[in-house]
Amino acid sequence: MSAEASFTWGSFATPLADKMVHYGVDPHVGIDVLVTSGLLILLAFFGGMRFRGKQMVEPNGRLDFSTFFEIVIGGVFSFTKNLLHEKAKPLFFLTGSISFFILFNNLIGLIPGFNPPTDQFNLTIVLGLIVFVVTHIVGFQTQGIAYVKHFMGPVWWLAWLLFPIELISHLVRPLSLALRLFGNITGDHMVGAVFFGLIPLIIPLPFLGLGLFVSFVQTFVFLLLSLVYIQMAMSHDH
Repeated sequence: MSAEASFTWGSFATPLADKMVHYGVDPHVGIDVLVTSGLLILLAFFGGMRFRGKQMVEPNGRLDFSTFFEIVIGGVFSFTKNLLHEKAKPLFFLTGSISFFILFNNLIGLIPGFNPPTDQFNLTIVLGLIVFVVTHIVGFQTQGIAYVKHFMGPVWWLAWLLFPIELISHLVRPLSLALRLFGNITGDHMVGAVFFGLIPLIIPLPFLGLGLFVSFVQTFVFLLLSLVYIQMAMSHDH
């Protein structure tokens, strides 16, 4: 089922959609990205209100919105720190942002009238390229010019053979990240859309559960692989 043939809430935002078309942006995707980005900004604003003061915040013993927000952010940061160690804090703006951006853009596809922006290759390849660029920036920051040795292999006399192989493997990484996320979310969304179109009540519920599972798993996989690539770039014994 194509995005053009299905109903979307973005159809009501005709002036905004026309502007997006003028600049070459698919409105069925662009409007949904604006919705998820707006939700993330609101969550960050209200979830972090307690922590913006200069005084230390003490636990209140209640599971309110801010406490839940802190637990979720802390869990993602702890996972990041297990792989990146001292680099986890300066890179958390990237790893945390990408994780929640992907998750929300996956989940919005479960709501009738919305399309998951992550089922568009244009979006997922941009995310993959961001990880690719940051990976090599961190590699050069950590090891300097010696980072080039990652492409040469363990012995100098095989460098002529291993360099093109390593170079190709690094260039394929953003494509691999993009295609994995794009393919899984597209397939899941198409299955759900077909069953909602045939039988809109009860029958699609198991597929909503599957979609929820896929959304979290694909977010975790993208984050894990990104962290592994960055950790490999930091490693001195590659």
